Amino acid sequence: MNFEKIETAYELILENIQVIENELKTHIYDALIEQNSFYLGAEGANERVAANNDKLRQLDLTKEEWRRAFQFIFIKAGQTESLQANHQFTPDAIGFILMFLLENMTSEDKLDVLEIGSGTGNLAQTLLNNSSKELDYMGIEVDDLLIDLSASIAEIMESSAQFLQEDAVRPQILKESDVIISDLPVGFYPNDDIAKRYKVASPQGHTYAHHLLMEQSLKYLKKNGIAIFLAPMTLLTSDQSQLLKDWLKGYADVIAVVTLPENVFGNSANAKSIFVLQKQAEQAPETFVYPLSDLQNREVLTDFIENFQKWKNDNMNL
Repeated sequence: MNFEKIETAYELILENIQVIENELKTHIYDALIEQNSFYLGAEGANERVAANNDKLRQLDLTKEEWRRAFQFIFIKAGQTESLQANHQFTPDAIGFILMFLLENMTSEDKLDVLEIGSGTGNLAQTLLNNSSKELDYMGIEVDDLLIDLSASIAEIMESSAQFLQEDAVRPQILKESDVIISDLPVGFYPNDDIAKRYKVASPQGHTYAHHLLMEQSLKYLKKNGIAIFLAPMTLLTSDQSQLLKDWLKGYADVIAVVTLPENVFGNSANAKSIFVLQKQAEQAPETFVYPLSDLQNREVLTDFIENFQKWKNDNMNL
């Protein structure tokens, strides 16, 4: 990976976004979508934007270099027009932990992967660019802006990722997947008529959207597949947690819980942990529980990997 090329690409993309933003009097994210369309050959770019895009093409970036350049754009954009917490991309430090679990808790070399709430597509491209396995990836996202961003970025990168714009809480016709993965959007689902179809539905007021998405996700999971969720640290202790635990008792096993350092999320209110589920089996493995205190410390990560591998050897028949 060439970091000088990534920096040059970032500067060219950012300059084009700023030019487009001023020309169209729009916000930075719409300007990025426009920039992506101009790079892909749409007509109407001014000379400066077109010249910068020619320079971008000459850089001949790899898929991972593209991903890093776009990631820096999102970080820069967030300084002036921050996306809401549910729309922000999954940090790389967490993305690579999720990929480690995906690779080490599955035995197949080729996997069907479904992401619920695919957002900007950063986690999708992290997995596709870096996994040692062949991934057939589909992402579901309801938000117009995010689906346009993720799809246009995927096209520029010539990625195999596919995206579907739908409300994932509503029933979809989808094939079962080996892996379901989601950095779950947190909050209440507004449509109580839809929510009451679920076992986790709250009898009073709105139901947590992340509870509904967990129940829905398991419907798309193969019998021996795994679901990897980045969910609130308080998932099993919140005011609606008993509804979730009652559903889990009859349907799924929690086979791993990895708590993450709060400083990764900015403040404790946004803190999340990793929960790995599989459909209920006759003999559930002992749950792997590990508090990851630092995602940058090599010794901490080495200890995590060693503990996980020992648990896997004792509990997983892969």
